[in-house]
This record gives sequence, C-alpha cells and structure tokens, in this order.
Amino acid sequence: MLTGEQLWEDVRAVRAGSPLVHSITNFVVMNFNANVLLALGASPVMAHAEEEVEDMASIAQALVLNIGTLEPDWIAAMKLALLRARSRGIPVVLDPVGAGATPYRNRALAELMAAGSPTIVRGNGSEIMSVAGLSAATKGVDSSSSSDDALDAARALARGTGAVVCISGADDHVVDAGGRRATLSNGHPWMTRVTGVGCSSTAMIGAFAAVQPDAWRATTAAMAYLGVVGQWAHERVAAAGGGIGAYQMALLDGLHLLEADAFLSRLRLASGG
Repeated sequence: MLTGEQLWEDVRAVRAGSPLVHSITNFVVMNFNANVLLALGASPVMAHAEEEVEDMASIAQALVLNIGTLEPDWIAAMKLALLRARSRGIPVVLDPVGAGATPYRNRALAELMAAGSPTIVRGNGSEIMSVAGLSAATKGVDSSSSSDDALDAARALARGTGAVVCISGADDHVVDAGGRRATLSNGHPWMTRVTGVGCSSTAMIGAFAAVQPDAWRATTAAMAYLGVVGQWAHERVAAAGGGIGAYQMALLDGLHLLEADAFLSRLRLASGG
C-alpha cells in the first residue's frame, strides 16, 4: 500500500534529478506544459520534427506523446520517437486526447499502439473507454463518461497492453496489469477551466516515471501532486478574491513551492489490490 510519504519522496526525486522529458504534444498546450515541467523541477524539450525526434528520444529520460492536434507528419514523428524510446527502455506516456471523436484520430491511436505499447496511458473516462475498444461518447476532448465508469475498461486495457492506465476525473484512478489500484480524490473543478491542465498531468507523469521505476507508483505520485496543488491553488486564489487567470498562475506557483506538510495534510489517497 502506498503512503503519502513515499509519494513525496518521488516529488523530491523529480526536483533533485531534473529529468529531461521529451514531449511531442499539441500546440494548444505546448507552452503551459513546458512551464508546468519547469515549475515541477523537470526539464522539458518540445521537439516534433521527424528529422530529430529519434536523436532527442536518445538523450531524454522519458517520452510523452499527446495526440491533441494531429497531422500526418506528427504521427510519423511519434512512431519514430516511440520506437527509439522503447529500444532504450525509457518510459513512454501516451495521452489519447479526443480518442473516439473521429476515425482519423482512432486510426492514429491504433498505429501508435501497434508500433509499441506505451508504458503508461492517461486520459479521461471517455478516452480510456475508447482506447480499450468500448463504446463511449466523446464531446470534443471532454469526457461524457466519469472516471468511475471507465474502471473496467482501464483494467482491460492494462491487462491487454501491460501498461499502467490512469483515468482522470473527479476521482483519479490508476491501475496496472497486476491488479493494483490507487484512487485520488484531490483537485478542484477550476482545473477543468484552464486549458492544458489534463495534458500537463501527462507531462508530469513522464517526469515522475523518469525517476521512479515503478510506473504505477510514478503515475500515482504525479496525479497526487497535481491534485493537491490544484486544491492548494484554489485556496490561495479564493482567499485573495481572484479568478481563473490568477488560478492558472497559482497552479505553477504551487508546483514550484508546495512543501511536504501542505501535501501530506491535503492528500486523499486510497490504494491496494
């Protein structure tokens, strides 16, 4: 059973190790993802040209693939980077943004999964159900299915691919092929009103997986830290009478400044088999 103290050890490891996270991510969130990784203590690199992704994946400690804004060249680059990362044994984190929304997006996901199973998959309920091959309605990149609805799909996806699967939502669930499950109940609804928070959680998982070899624990630590920071940030902004703009900045502040006592006192974690 995981403890908050163990998860905090992973936060400290990211800050101390400053892992290089190679992200091929969508251009809507690229800047915010990079700032989230920097605030966390990691080192981001956003490289998506086919001509250099293999070289970049050769020096990174983790690879993050995000299909939010697709085009053929990006899919080809993702496959090249995925193959190089898998050959090196570094963690690969896949964010299936909008899975199920269009046939093109589904084909791209199928190509990536066929090229090499990721180490970790993180998405909302609808996305995880779609990747797992179940029927789910997707509204743009937002979820019409709760994280609880997608638990069976997540378990099936984990067993079928060997990947750790994270479902984000009001409660975040993290499962693996061996039957382990962690449930996190932190965060705040305002997190859904800032573009890129979900995608940034995927980038954070890459940073944690770079320093923590247990992908299930790394994923749980990343989601726990972001959830607590989201709660902490709202407390700060609400006390000052601020709104969503201030909240976005407070999220970055929290990722940079949060200390162990603030994390441990707010953490709501349940874990087990």
